[in-house]
Amino acid sequence: MTEEKSLEGWAPEVSDELTLEEVIERAFEYRGDVTISRTDGTAIVGFVYNRNRQSAEPYVEMLDASANSHLTMRYADIENVVFTGRDTSAGKSFEAWQRRRESARKARAQRAQSSGG
Repeated sequence: MTEEKSLEGWAPEVSDELTLEEVIERAFEYRGDVTISRTDGTAIVGFVYNRNRQSAEPYVEMLDASANSHLTMRYADIENVVFTGRDTSAGKSFEAWQRRRESARKARAQRAQSSGG
């Protein structure tokens, strides 16, 4: 069993070893809000729900944090992505579920033994 790691709080540094495309792909897979820093100095918080790397001008689509608007941004306009929102899927893998189930089973058995049952 491998320990599940969350990207929550991750502030990657885009470089030759970690490209912007890789960071955007992880943002797409992330189940929480991210903060996208744009090349014009602005930052937008929201949920990345789509990306198209194959387009002539690759882009991401996101729902802003207020859930009022859908935004489309070209990769070329993105400087970095920081994983600022709560990871809503953290701890919800099958392995995590199995650990919680086994822990609850042991707790029930211990309570039954303590109460003489």
